[in-house]
Amino acid sequence: MNSTFDIEMAFARLRETMQAYPKAAMFQLAEEGYRSPFEQLVSCMISIRTYDEVSLPVSRRLFERANTPLAMSKLSVAEIEGLIRQSTYAERKAHQIWAIAQEIVNHHNGTLPCDVDILLAFKGVGPKCAHLTLGIACEQPYISVDVHVHRVVNRWGYVATKTPEKTTKALEDSLPKDLWIETNKLLMPFGKQICKGQYPQCPKCPLNNICPKVGI
Repeated sequence: MNSTFDIEMAFARLRETMQAYPKAAMFQLAEEGYRSPFEQLVSCMISIRTYDEVSLPVSRRLFERANTPLAMSKLSVAEIEGLIRQSTYAERKAHQIWAIAQEIVNHHNGTLPCDVDILLAFKGVGPKCAHLTLGIACEQPYISVDVHVHRVVNRWGYVATKTPEKTTKALEDSLPKDLWIETNKLLMPFGKQICKGQYPQCPKCPLNNICPKVGI
């Protein structure tokens, strides 16, 4: 970890700057009222390998038909697939979403608990979706590291890691817990819109004067 990088200042500047940019899909849906653990989990599954510009309207369309485990369990897999067909791997996701809804109805009284082990036991749910769901819907302190978060914190020199999994562990060891959920909220869109992979927009970045630009 780079103890000289002012992480608190970085987050403070990004809170202001990122207001002008589209929010990450799950945070946007939460602002629109789709903030139950089930809605957040399903929207994350829909977003896998799918751009936010696609997954957002797809999630809204599905939730207009069914936004609870009971309502979703009453749809057929084919109906769910038809509603999410623009999402990548729609057929597979439809089977998984329907099965999760059935499981919640049959074994959890129709309400998805805020329990990481239960979420990770569902087929099609990995740590990223489980942690984002628990962070946004349940306000539990979890960090979910995607390629954007991984790239950004390594460019800052805040961590020096080779994979998102190792970045997650490094951040859990060093980042103040009150910033964990905000890491996803701020750094995913920041990495997508400004601190891009091939062409980072350093001149318009609010952190240009404090960022060591590791690897650039």
